[in-house]
Amino acid sequence: MASTREVRARNESAWLVPNDGTRTNHRLRADMRRYGHDDVVDLVIIGAGAGGATLAQRLARAGWSIVVLDAGPFWDPDTDWVSDERGSHGLYWTDPRQIGGSDPVPLGSNNSGRGVGGSMVHYAGYTPRFHPSDFHTHTVDGVGADWPIAYQDLRHYYEQIEAELPVAGQNWPWGDPHSYPHSPHPVSGNGLTALRGAEAMGIDMRVGPVAIPNGRFGNRPHCIYRGFCIQGCKVNAKASPLITHIPDALAHGAEVRPDSHVSCILVDERTGAATGVTYFHAGRLHRQRAHAVAVAGYSIETPRLLLLSATEAHPDGLGNDYGQVGRYLMVQGAPQVAGRFDDDIRMYKGPPPEVSTEQFYETDPTKPYRRGFSIQTVSPLPITWAEHVAAQGHWGQTLREYMRDYVHWATLGALCELLPQSGNRVTLADETDRHGLPVAHFAYSQCDNDRQLIRAATDVMSDLLRAAGAQEVITIERYAHLVGGARMAQRPQDGVIDAEHRVFGVDRVYVVDGSVMPTQGAANPALTIMALAARAADLLAVHAKSS
Repeated sequence: MASTREVRARNESAWLVPNDGTRTNHRLRADMRRYGHDDVVDLVIIGAGAGGATLAQRLARAGWSIVVLDAGPFWDPDTDWVSDERGSHGLYWTDPRQIGGSDPVPLGSNNSGRGVGGSMVHYAGYTPRFHPSDFHTHTVDGVGADWPIAYQDLRHYYEQIEAELPVAGQNWPWGDPHSYPHSPHPVSGNGLTALRGAEAMGIDMRVGPVAIPNGRFGNRPHCIYRGFCIQGCKVNAKASPLITHIPDALAHGAEVRPDSHVSCILVDERTGAATGVTYFHAGRLHRQRAHAVAVAGYSIETPRLLLLSATEAHPDGLGNDYGQVGRYLMVQGAPQVAGRFDDDIRMYKGPPPEVSTEQFYETDPTKPYRRGFSIQTVSPLPITWAEHVAAQGHWGQTLREYMRDYVHWATLGALCELLPQSGNRVTLADETDRHGLPVAHFAYSQCDNDRQLIRAATDVMSDLLRAAGAQEVITIERYAHLVGGARMAQRPQDGVIDAEHRVFGVDRVYVVDGSVMPTQGAANPALTIMALAARAADLLAVHAKSS
């Protein structure tokens, strides 16, 4: 395997070759509508998902020259997305990766995205906030880590993003109690079943919150409750950066270059500051010069890129002087429990997370485990449902009977706060991708607290469905939501970036995605990633004015 230093040398030698008009292919010239590869822009952003798109939109509005590079396509919902569960697989990041550890995490499905809009293109639309306790779990519960910022530092940005998406839901009593810009959506069979079971058990469940307006919003139509949120919303009712923040960034002068895989962050060895990036487009290596670089490639590609960008001063990778890059990568335990009912449920009708509870979110001192979980309705479509049934050992005629019964099943899913551990990490593998770059190796193992938490969540969901009248329940274990890997910390011995998103030890390199999270809570991360990026944009604007 080539060392990171050798990879960097190969990258630099490629872009040092003059690239005049005769050597630039037509497709690349078409993408470079505003800035050429030799123009120095204020900021180049790597990744157009929740973090990158939000940062681009805010700084473009502030007058910055912005280029956003995304490894995937610029999706057109009308032509690229289909009403077909299998046909939506292209929305996931399926480039080669390696997995390991005692509890390896399957990749290439719900936990990563490909293309402009990132994972929010195929997320379920669920947008809860983190709780105040999530920002100091070590102090409060003796586990995890304390963030160098507090909930109050994000509260204003949560409110901004909730209004921009916008978010619909009932008044929220958990964490920092708050209301939402849009009233809750009507509830279908899956949600009504969960509410019935919750009432029988004395569990408080609420409708929402989802980033789907309850009614028309601007040029976006009303949700038609077809249940294809996680296959890409063809009607554009569900909010994602592709239809919210990216169009606004473009309208304010930002440029988005799709199909552009960044291979290296370039750093001036003399000044120690970023000077731009190299990236592959249409099989050719190119450079984009910039005064600053923001990485928003999410929890596997961000650590991978920092490792690939090693320099003489940072031979183990940028921000990795203390071996922190790639560490403390987390996933949420996401077991699902389904129950069969005599009545038609038709769980695919409506947004998958119709109703939810955070009653079990905080640490319960009477339990043997720390931290907690949330529960929400989920709606596996037929192929995924078949995988669930097959995982129970049902095949042949029995599997067909379960499939015929599909409309009679209701399903709940939990999000369990699995703890950050140093050994759960991304490193560079011996295998290389189509560009000749080492792929990421992701090793993951659960601890005893993780396993106890998953069992507790599964038991509560099973009891809730039985309380609602389920005659049979089945359970499947799974993971969701990658975060961590370039975490925020007070000092470089404990993380990769500081409280203002600056990579330790390197000037003008920032990280603005889910990889910065020291803990993950029991909440879906999209809203928090966007809030963090909005805060980072304000901090960057302040830095620019003072420099």
